[in-house]
Amino acid sequence: MSESAAPTRVVVVEDQPLFRSMLELTLGATPGVRVVASVGTVKEGLAALRPGAADVAVLDIDLPDGNGIALGVTLRRNQPGLGILLLSAHDAMDLLLDLPPDVAAGWSYLSKTSSTSTETLVTAIRAAAAGRTTLDPALLDRMAPRAGSAVSRLTDRQYAVLRLLAQGLSNAGIGEALKITEKSVQNHINGVYATLGIDADPSRNPRVTAALRLLEETGRA
Repeated sequence: MSESAAPTRVVVVEDQPLFRSMLELTLGATPGVRVVASVGTVKEGLAALRPGAADVAVLDIDLPDGNGIALGVTLRRNQPGLGILLLSAHDAMDLLLDLPPDVAAGWSYLSKTSSTSTETLVTAIRAAAAGRTTLDPALLDRMAPRAGSAVSRLTDRQYAVLRLLAQGLSNAGIGEALKITEKSVQNHINGVYATLGIDADPSRNPRVTAALRLLEETGRA
């Protein structure tokens, strides 16, 4: 991000004071990210996340007066451009598959216990701000394609590209991770879309659809 670019504005809704403070400190020290509010309940979250206040909401799933998923759905229906990053102490990544279709884009999920690195957190926030979906990389490491699924028909390289795409990486980031060109990355992504039957419907983000298909068609190895 250039110095002249506006920072990604984040509101944190997390009821555990210690973890909330950790998020504030980590994000506050990250260039290009600004925490505009940090609260602990659904009620406070609704007040802090008024339209135009933030680019991304970081929401704990378990809150004392409700849950982060319902809060996220409410927010997104009023603010279609708001990115959502869900956090949970449990493996609840499959909950992304149950999101209403009209709000499913731009949601990400990280486990508090497996993915607490600054790099992973910031990648997920920036992906959510851009309308992409990020799945917890540590949880993805434990997954394998289900037999007979479309994902199981991908080549090894296509599967590697899809996993990195699902972790919120851009084409440039995927290319850097795999030591291949961005053109090669896009060619592999096109192959993934073809194998998974994902079309170029402008009303749906194909990267989001691909990430959710990966989640849907894999299980614990």
